Amino acid sequence: MSFHFVKKLPIPAEVKKQYPLSDKVISIKKERDAQIRDVFTGKSDKFIVIIGPCSADSEAPVLEYIHRLAKVQDKVGDRLILIPRIYTNKPRTTGMGYKGLVHQPDPEKKPDLLAGIIAMRKLHATAIDETGLTSADEMLYPENWRYLDDLLSYVAIGARSVEDQHHRMTVSGMDVPAGMKNPTSGDLSVMFNSVVAAQSRHTFIYRGWEVHTDGNELAHVVLRGAVNKHGNSIPNYHYEDLILLSQMYKEHDLKNPAAIIDTNHSNSNKQYLEQIRIVQEVLHSRNYNPEIHDLIKGFMIESYLEDGNQKIGANPHVFGKSITDPCLGWEKSEALIYDIYEKC
Repeated sequence: MSFHFVKKLPIPAEVKKQYPLSDKVISIKKERDAQIRDVFTGKSDKFIVIIGPCSADSEAPVLEYIHRLAKVQDKVGDRLILIPRIYTNKPRTTGMGYKGLVHQPDPEKKPDLLAGIIAMRKLHATAIDETGLTSADEMLYPENWRYLDDLLSYVAIGARSVEDQHHRMTVSGMDVPAGMKNPTSGDLSVMFNSVVAAQSRHTFIYRGWEVHTDGNELAHVVLRGAVNKHGNSIPNYHYEDLILLSQMYKEHDLKNPAAIIDTNHSNSNKQYLEQIRIVQEVLHSRNYNPEIHDLIKGFMIESYLEDGNQKIGANPHVFGKSITDPCLGWEKSEALIYDIYEKC
């Protein structure tokens, strides 16, 4: 038998009962969700910055990062909404290697999914309670949404997941903004089909139930660059790309046209310092063309306490340095946020 059943995991309702949210956290999320919703519906002209580590690999440095981010939010709140990335699931192209906190709460120990589910929920809740910032996570596993649906203010659907119908239909049942990335092929029609599906009503099987969803009017596109047949990165954040994106939105009957620009991944060829330049170019395009200005609602930026990355188990281990893709360090990230604030 190929499957080896290790342990039955608790359903989301059981985990929520064991780790309930305080009235304070519930109130903060309600207020933040309303502010973020207003950006995507066009009611607010604030700009979104989804920023943080490639992977939330350890609680202490992630919380340190978000505490610093909260101090910056206090200074830029009249124009920007900062959403910390707490990405607890790390996609792997081959499926091999470290898969994120939900698999391994300790990256140097064996996988423990029960401990990971608990660590995932506690980290998101603690971040809200201590900093007042609700967060974003990537929904690599659609079934995990229910463990976090009372905590997240933003959900990303990755380039390898966006073509999967189960992901699309699960997003249709969410009530927070969900960014649907273009696939690694770069085919924008696939991305738009995913938004159409996510904004539509569906009936399907979810966690052993027949469910019905109302559609998510806040589902939108995310440009993250592409990879050609030779494995070369092809960026899609240039002015001409944004004009094409606007035209394609007009061809689809979608609610709340909106786009987020992912400044890393194939847009930067994972050259993390290029994120700074990419932000500058997109802001210039946005300020040059009113149509692009209204469409581009924010950035996704990979950032941590220290520049670059390190291997798991590095000796010495650098606190707050990515163990997955390289990230901008804090000083550069803080300066970039203030620059976005001045130019958005």
